[in-house]
Amino acid sequence: MRIALIGTGRIGAFHAGVLARHSEVGQLVVADADAARAAEVAALTGATATATVAEALAGADAVVIASATAAHAGLIAAAARAGLPAFCEKPVALDVPGTLEALGAVEAAGTELQLGFMRRFDAGYRNARELVRSGRLGRLHTVRAVTSDPAPPPAAYLPLSGGLYRDCLVHDFDIVRWVTGREVTEVYAMGSDAGPAMFRAAGDIDTAAVVLTLDDGTLATATAARCNGAGYDVRLELAGEYDQFAVGLDDRTPLTSAEPHGPGRPDKPWTGFLERFAPAYEAELDAFVRLVRGEAANPCDGRDALHALRIAEACEVSRRERRVVPVAEIPGGAVREG
Repeated sequence: MRIALIGTGRIGAFHAGVLARHSEVGQLVVADADAARAAEVAALTGATATATVAEALAGADAVVIASATAAHAGLIAAAARAGLPAFCEKPVALDVPGTLEALGAVEAAGTELQLGFMRRFDAGYRNARELVRSGRLGRLHTVRAVTSDPAPPPAAYLPLSGGLYRDCLVHDFDIVRWVTGREVTEVYAMGSDAGPAMFRAAGDIDTAAVVLTLDDGTLATATAARCNGAGYDVRLELAGEYDQFAVGLDDRTPLTSAEPHGPGRPDKPWTGFLERFAPAYEAELDAFVRLVRGEAANPCDGRDALHALRIAEACEVSRRERRVVPVAEIPGGAVREG
Protein backbone atom coordinates (compact mmCIF):
# COMPACT_ATOMS: atom_id res chain seq x y z
CA MET A 1 0.00 0.00 0.00
CA ARG A 2 1.23 3.49 -0.89
CA ILE A 3 0.26 6.21 1.59
CA ALA A 4 0.73 9.93 1.16
CA LEU A 5 1.42 11.87 4.37
CA ILE A 6 0.78 15.61 4.15
CA GLY A 7 2.44 17.56 6.96
CA THR A 8 5.65 16.62 8.75
CA GLY A 9 5.52 18.71 11.92
CA ARG A 10 5.54 17.13 15.37
CA ILE A 11 2.51 14.88 14.93
CA GLY A 12 3.22 14.34 11.22
CA ALA A 13 6.72 13.12 11.98
CA PHE A 14 5.32 10.74 14.59
CA HIS A 15 2.77 9.40 12.09
CA ALA A 16 5.54 8.97 9.53
CA GLY A 17 7.43 6.72 11.91
CA VAL A 18 4.33 4.64 12.63
CA LEU A 19 3.40 4.26 8.96
CA ALA A 20 6.96 3.43 7.92
CA ARG A 21 6.95 0.53 10.40
CA HIS A 22 3.53 -0.79 9.40
CA SER A 23 3.66 -4.14 7.67
CA GLU A 24 0.94 -3.20 5.16
CA VAL A 25 2.55 0.08 4.06
CA GLY A 26 4.96 -0.65 1.25
CA GLN A 27 5.65 2.95 0.29
CA LEU A 28 5.32 6.20 2.22
CA VAL A 29 5.44 9.55 0.43
CA VAL A 30 5.62 12.78 2.44
CA ALA A 31 5.01 16.42 1.55
CA ASP A 32 5.14 19.64 3.56
CA ALA A 33 5.13 23.37 2.88
CA ASP A 34 8.56 23.25 4.53
CA ALA A 35 10.46 21.12 1.99
CA ALA A 36 13.52 20.81 4.20
CA ARG A 37 11.45 19.42 7.04
CA ALA A 38 9.78 16.92 4.72
CA ALA A 39 13.20 15.81 3.45
CA GLU A 40 14.46 15.36 7.00
CA VAL A 41 11.48 13.21 8.01
CA ALA A 42 11.81 11.20 4.80
CA ALA A 43 15.47 10.53 5.53
CA LEU A 44 14.68 9.38 9.06
CA THR A 45 11.86 7.03 8.06
CA GLY A 46 12.87 5.78 4.63
CA ALA A 47 10.00 7.66 2.98
CA THR A 48 10.09 9.60 -0.27
CA ALA A 49 9.72 13.38 -0.10
CA THR A 50 7.82 15.17 -2.86
CA ALA A 51 7.76 18.86 -3.74
CA THR A 52 3.97 19.21 -3.94
CA VAL A 53 0.80 17.72 -2.54
CA ALA A 54 -0.28 16.76 -6.05
CA GLU A 55 2.87 14.68 -6.50
CA ALA A 56 2.27 12.98 -3.16
CA LEU A 57 -1.33 12.10 -4.06
CA ALA A 58 -0.42 10.71 -7.49
CA GLY A 59 -0.52 6.93 -7.29
CA ALA A 60 -1.44 6.89 -3.59
CA ASP A 61 -3.91 4.42 -2.11
CA ALA A 62 -4.73 6.65 0.86
CA VAL A 63 -3.85 9.99 2.47
CA VAL A 64 -2.91 10.95 6.03
CA ILE A 65 -3.36 14.67 6.72
CA ALA A 66 -1.29 16.18 9.52
CA SER A 67 -0.81 19.67 8.09
CA ALA A 68 -1.56 23.03 9.68
CA THR A 69 -5.21 23.27 10.69
CA ALA A 70 -6.09 25.89 8.09
CA ALA A 71 -5.21 23.44 5.30
CA HIS A 72 -7.26 20.48 6.54
CA ALA A 73 -10.53 21.17 4.73
CA GLY A 74 -8.85 21.83 1.39
CA LEU A 75 -6.74 18.69 1.64
CA ILE A 76 -9.76 16.59 2.62
CA ALA A 77 -11.57 17.89 -0.48
CA ALA A 78 -8.51 17.21 -2.65
CA ALA A 79 -8.31 13.63 -1.39
CA ALA A 80 -12.04 13.17 -2.03
CA ARG A 81 -11.72 14.48 -5.59
CA ALA A 82 -8.90 12.02 -6.15
CA GLY A 83 -11.11 9.20 -4.86
CA LEU A 84 -8.79 8.53 -1.93
CA PRO A 85 -9.70 7.55 1.62
CA ALA A 86 -8.24 10.05 4.09
CA PHE A 87 -7.22 10.17 7.72
CA CYS A 88 -7.11 13.69 9.12
CA GLU A 89 -6.05 15.12 12.45
CA LYS A 90 -8.83 17.11 14.09
CA PRO A 91 -10.40 19.44 13.25
CA VAL A 92 -11.90 19.15 9.79
CA ALA A 93 -12.12 22.95 9.88
CA LEU A 94 -12.30 25.65 12.53
CA ASP A 95 -15.95 26.47 11.84
CA VAL A 96 -19.16 24.64 11.02
CA PRO A 97 -19.56 25.95 7.43
CA GLY A 98 -16.03 24.86 6.53
CA THR A 99 -16.62 21.48 8.13
CA LEU A 100 -19.89 20.96 6.28
CA GLU A 101 -18.28 21.89 2.96
CA ALA A 102 -15.46 19.37 3.44
CA LEU A 103 -17.86 16.64 4.55
CA GLY A 104 -20.01 17.40 1.51
CA ALA A 105 -17.01 16.79 -0.75
CA VAL A 106 -16.38 13.43 0.92
CA GLU A 107 -20.04 12.43 0.65
CA ALA A 108 -20.22 13.46 -3.00
CA ALA A 109 -17.12 11.42 -3.82
CA GLY A 110 -18.27 8.41 -1.80
CA THR A 111 -14.88 8.16 -0.07
CA GLU A 112 -13.97 7.57 3.57
CA LEU A 113 -12.75 10.15 6.09
CA GLN A 114 -11.42 9.03 9.47
CA LEU A 115 -10.77 11.69 12.10
CA GLY A 116 -7.90 11.65 14.57
CA PHE A 117 -9.69 11.44 17.92
CA MET A 118 -6.99 9.21 19.36
CA ARG A 119 -8.57 8.79 22.81
CA ARG A 120 -11.04 6.35 21.25
CA PHE A 121 -8.07 4.00 20.78
CA ASP A 122 -6.65 4.32 24.30
CA ALA A 123 -7.03 1.18 26.42
CA GLY A 124 -8.47 3.03 29.41
CA TYR A 125 -11.15 4.84 27.43
CA ARG A 126 -12.07 1.65 25.59
CA ASN A 127 -12.45 -0.16 28.92
CA ALA A 128 -14.59 2.70 30.23
CA ARG A 129 -16.91 2.42 27.24
CA GLU A 130 -17.36 -1.29 27.91
CA LEU A 131 -18.00 -0.67 31.62
CA VAL A 132 -20.80 1.75 30.82
CA ARG A 133 -22.39 -0.61 28.31
CA SER A 134 -22.05 -3.67 30.55
CA GLY A 135 -24.19 -2.08 33.27
CA ARG A 136 -21.37 -2.41 35.81
CA LEU A 137 -21.91 1.16 37.00
CA GLY A 138 -25.69 0.97 36.97
CA ARG A 139 -27.30 4.28 36.06
CA LEU A 140 -24.55 6.71 35.11
CA HIS A 141 -25.21 9.99 36.89
CA THR A 142 -21.98 11.99 36.67
CA VAL A 143 -19.08 12.25 34.23
CA ARG A 144 -15.99 14.36 34.88
CA ALA A 145 -13.47 15.03 32.11
CA VAL A 146 -10.10 16.70 32.69
CA THR A 147 -7.51 17.90 30.16
CA SER A 148 -4.56 19.93 31.44
CA ASP A 149 -1.39 20.77 29.53
CA PRO A 150 1.87 21.24 31.46
CA ALA A 151 2.81 24.37 29.50
CA PRO A 152 1.05 26.65 27.01
CA PRO A 153 1.62 26.37 23.27
CA PRO A 154 3.69 28.99 21.42
CA ALA A 155 2.05 32.41 21.22
CA ALA A 156 2.00 32.24 17.41
CA TYR A 157 -0.14 29.11 17.57
CA LEU A 158 -2.99 30.61 19.60
CA PRO A 159 -4.63 32.78 16.90
CA LEU A 160 -4.63 29.75 14.58
CA SER A 161 -5.87 27.19 17.10
CA GLY A 162 -9.56 28.04 17.21
CA GLY A 163 -9.45 28.59 20.96
CA LEU A 164 -9.43 26.33 24.00
CA TYR A 165 -12.88 24.79 23.42
CA ARG A 166 -12.26 23.89 19.76
CA ASP A 167 -8.59 22.98 20.04
CA CYS A 168 -8.41 21.18 23.38
CA LEU A 169 -11.79 20.40 24.93
CA VAL A 170 -13.13 19.09 21.62
CA HIS A 171 -11.34 15.82 22.53
CA ASP A 172 -13.33 15.66 25.76
CA PHE A 173 -16.59 16.43 23.99
CA ASP A 174 -15.95 13.60 21.54
CA ILE A 175 -14.92 11.08 24.19
CA VAL A 176 -17.90 11.85 26.44
CA ARG A 177 -20.19 11.08 23.49
CA TRP A 178 -18.25 7.95 22.57
CA VAL A 179 -17.90 6.47 26.06
CA THR A 180 -21.46 7.17 27.22
CA GLY A 181 -23.23 6.63 23.90
CA ARG A 182 -25.28 9.76 24.62
CA GLU A 183 -25.59 13.13 22.89
CA VAL A 184 -24.90 16.49 24.52
CA THR A 185 -28.07 18.58 24.48
CA GLU A 186 -26.95 21.79 26.20
CA VAL A 187 -23.88 23.47 27.67
CA TYR A 188 -22.92 26.17 30.12
CA ALA A 189 -19.32 27.29 29.69
CA MET A 190 -16.99 29.63 31.55
CA GLY A 191 -13.40 30.62 30.84
CA SER A 192 -10.54 32.61 32.30
CA ASP A 193 -7.71 34.51 30.60
CA ALA A 194 -5.94 35.33 33.87
CA GLY A 195 -2.79 33.47 32.82
CA PRO A 196 -0.09 34.61 30.38
CA ALA A 197 -0.89 37.82 28.49
CA MET A 198 -0.59 36.07 25.12
CA PHE A 199 -4.01 34.47 25.68
CA ARG A 200 -5.67 37.84 26.12
CA ALA A 201 -3.81 39.16 23.06
CA ALA A 202 -5.17 36.27 21.00
CA GLY A 203 -8.71 36.65 22.36
CA ASP A 204 -8.39 33.19 23.91
CA ILE A 205 -8.60 31.71 27.40
CA ASP A 206 -6.12 29.55 29.28
CA THR A 207 -8.57 27.83 31.65
CA ALA A 208 -12.11 26.60 31.04
CA ALA A 209 -14.94 24.79 32.80
CA VAL A 210 -18.05 23.44 31.09
CA VAL A 211 -21.22 21.78 32.37
CA LEU A 212 -22.76 19.44 29.79
CA THR A 213 -26.25 17.95 29.95
CA LEU A 214 -26.62 14.65 28.11
CA ASP A 215 -29.81 13.53 26.43
CA ASP A 216 -30.72 11.11 29.24
CA GLY A 217 -30.19 13.73 31.95
CA THR A 218 -26.68 12.64 32.92
CA LEU A 219 -24.51 15.59 33.97
CA ALA A 220 -20.93 15.93 32.77
CA THR A 221 -18.23 18.46 33.53
CA ALA A 222 -15.20 19.16 31.37
CA THR A 223 -12.28 21.31 32.48
CA ALA A 224 -9.15 22.36 30.61
CA ALA A 225 -6.01 24.26 31.53
CA ARG A 226 -3.01 25.37 29.49
CA CYS A 227 -0.67 25.99 32.43
CA ASN A 228 -0.72 22.86 34.61
CA GLY A 229 2.86 22.80 35.89
CA ALA A 230 2.48 19.41 37.60
CA GLY A 231 2.39 17.65 34.22
CA TYR A 232 0.07 16.43 31.46
CA ASP A 233 -3.19 15.38 33.08
CA VAL A 234 -5.96 13.75 31.02
CA ARG A 235 -8.64 11.84 32.93
CA LEU A 236 -12.25 10.76 32.70
CA GLU A 237 -14.25 9.83 35.81
CA LEU A 238 -17.50 7.88 35.55
CA ALA A 239 -19.78 7.74 38.57
CA GLY A 240 -22.82 5.48 38.66
CA GLU A 241 -25.30 4.17 41.20
CA TYR A 242 -23.25 0.96 41.66
CA ASP A 243 -19.61 1.89 41.14
CA GLN A 244 -17.12 4.53 40.03
CA PHE A 245 -14.16 4.32 37.65
CA ALA A 246 -11.43 6.63 36.36
CA VAL A 247 -9.50 6.66 33.10
CA GLY A 248 -5.99 8.10 33.24
CA LEU A 249 -5.38 7.33 36.90
CA ASP A 250 -2.03 5.57 37.25
CA ASP A 251 1.43 5.99 38.79
CA ARG A 252 2.24 8.79 36.30
CA THR A 253 -0.87 10.91 36.86
CA PRO A 254 0.41 14.35 37.94
CA LEU A 255 -1.73 14.47 41.06
CA THR A 256 -0.47 14.61 44.64
CA SER A 257 -2.67 13.76 47.60
CA ALA A 258 -3.00 16.31 50.39
CA GLU A 259 -3.82 13.52 52.83
CA PRO A 260 -1.06 12.60 55.31
CA HIS A 261 -0.85 9.02 54.06
CA GLY A 262 -2.04 9.56 50.50
CA PRO A 263 0.05 9.02 47.35
CA GLY A 264 2.81 11.54 46.75
CA ARG A 265 3.99 13.23 43.59
CA PRO A 266 4.73 10.72 40.81
CA ASP A 267 8.39 10.14 39.97
CA LYS A 268 7.78 10.53 36.23
CA PRO A 269 4.57 12.46 35.53
CA TRP A 270 3.29 12.47 31.98
CA THR A 271 4.94 15.26 30.00
CA GLY A 272 2.69 15.58 26.94
CA PHE A 273 0.16 14.05 24.58
CA LEU A 274 2.60 12.15 22.37
CA GLU A 275 4.06 10.34 25.37
CA ARG A 276 0.72 9.67 27.06
CA PHE A 277 -1.15 8.55 23.95
CA ALA A 278 1.60 7.01 21.79
CA PRO A 279 -0.05 3.54 21.69
CA ALA A 280 -3.41 5.13 20.84
CA TYR A 281 -1.89 7.09 17.94
CA GLU A 282 -0.43 3.87 16.57
CA ALA A 283 -3.73 2.04 16.99
CA GLU A 284 -5.75 4.69 15.15
CA LEU A 285 -3.44 4.53 12.13
CA ASP A 286 -3.61 0.75 12.15
CA ALA A 287 -7.40 1.10 12.15
CA PHE A 288 -7.13 3.43 9.16
CA VAL A 289 -4.98 0.94 7.24
CA ARG A 290 -7.58 -1.76 7.92
CA LEU A 291 -10.32 0.63 6.79
CA VAL A 292 -8.47 1.26 3.53
CA ARG A 293 -8.04 -2.48 3.01
CA GLY A 294 -11.77 -3.03 3.54
CA GLU A 295 -11.18 -5.06 6.68
CA ALA A 296 -12.97 -2.79 9.17
CA ALA A 297 -15.60 -0.07 9.40
CA ASN A 298 -14.74 3.59 9.94
CA PRO A 299 -14.22 4.02 13.71
CA CYS A 300 -14.50 7.82 13.72
CA ASP A 301 -15.93 9.57 10.69
CA GLY A 302 -16.46 13.20 9.77
CA ARG A 303 -19.87 13.40 11.42
CA ASP A 304 -18.21 12.67 14.76
CA ALA A 305 -15.94 15.67 14.24
CA LEU A 306 -18.94 17.83 13.34
CA HIS A 307 -20.84 16.83 16.48
CA ALA A 308 -17.86 17.63 18.72
CA LEU A 309 -17.29 20.94 16.95
CA ARG A 310 -20.92 21.97 17.41
CA ILE A 311 -20.55 21.38 21.17
CA ALA A 312 -17.41 23.54 21.16
CA GLU A 313 -19.24 26.25 19.21
CA ALA A 314 -22.08 26.17 21.75
CA CYS A 315 -19.47 26.66 24.49
CA GLU A 316 -18.13 29.76 22.73
CA VAL A 317 -21.64 31.22 22.59
CA SER A 318 -22.28 30.29 26.21
CA ARG A 319 -19.09 31.93 27.48
CA ARG A 320 -19.69 35.05 25.45
CA GLU A 321 -23.35 35.44 26.38
CA ARG A 322 -23.18 33.89 29.86
CA ARG A 323 -26.12 31.58 29.37
CA VAL A 324 -27.07 27.96 28.88
CA VAL A 325 -26.92 27.15 25.16
CA PRO A 326 -28.77 24.24 23.56
CA VAL A 327 -26.52 22.52 21.02
CA ALA A 328 -29.49 22.57 18.66
CA GLU A 329 -28.89 26.33 18.29
CA ILE A 330 -25.67 25.59 16.41
CA PRO A 331 -26.11 25.00 12.65
CA GLY A 332 -25.20 21.67 11.13
CA GLY A 333 -27.35 19.38 13.24
CA ALA A 334 -29.37 18.19 10.25
CA VAL A 335 -26.35 16.61 8.51
CA ARG A 336 -27.39 13.32 6.95
CA GLU A 337 -26.46 10.24 8.94
CA GLY A 338 -24.86 7.91 6.42
